[in-house]
Amino acid sequence: MGSDNPNGADNQQERLVRIGWVVGFVDGEGCFSIGFVRQTGGGARKGYGTGFQVTHEFVVVQGARSKGSLNGLQRFFGAGQVAVNRRFDDHREDMYRFVVRKRSDLLERIIPFFEQNPLQTSKAYDFECFARCVRLMAQGSHLDRNGMIEIARIAEQMNRRKSREGLIRILRDHTPDTQLQAG
Repeated sequence: MGSDNPNGADNQQERLVRIGWVVGFVDGEGCFSIGFVRQTGGGARKGYGTGFQVTHEFVVVQGARSKGSLNGLQRFFGAGQVAVNRRFDDHREDMYRFVVRKRSDLLERIIPFFEQNPLQTSKAYDFECFARCVRLMAQGSHLDRNGMIEIARIAEQMNRRKSREGLIRILRDHTPDTQLQAG
């Protein structure tokens, strides 16, 4: 990430401008999300003992005319993919997504970058929740019901504050021996 010669004053200033652009761009257009996908036959599959898979992704979306900015993010972070998201509505251009899903890239590149260069909007809180969830998953917490419930409780505080009570109720009912505190 950055210049080959970080000691030069011009290179340092250029890097600071670039970092500021990345932080501002992600503040306006980025999304940190944690998702839950029901897995049929989950109990029989390794890693899906709860019947759910937890997903994590960092995404920035732009119209086709601004695809170059997404390619710039991919080069800056040295991670992720830029892919088309075809539109079939009345808009004139397709959308493109820069997305990072690989856990090691999130843990080694994305999360440290935004911890060192904090977001300035309400998205900063979403990022903090996201980072907590990804780190819990790195510890394997998503592989058991109590860890999954902890991740769901954190995730329900993110973005549009989508309730995860339905998921938590399913996990609780799926495993009646689990003792949970209300909260």
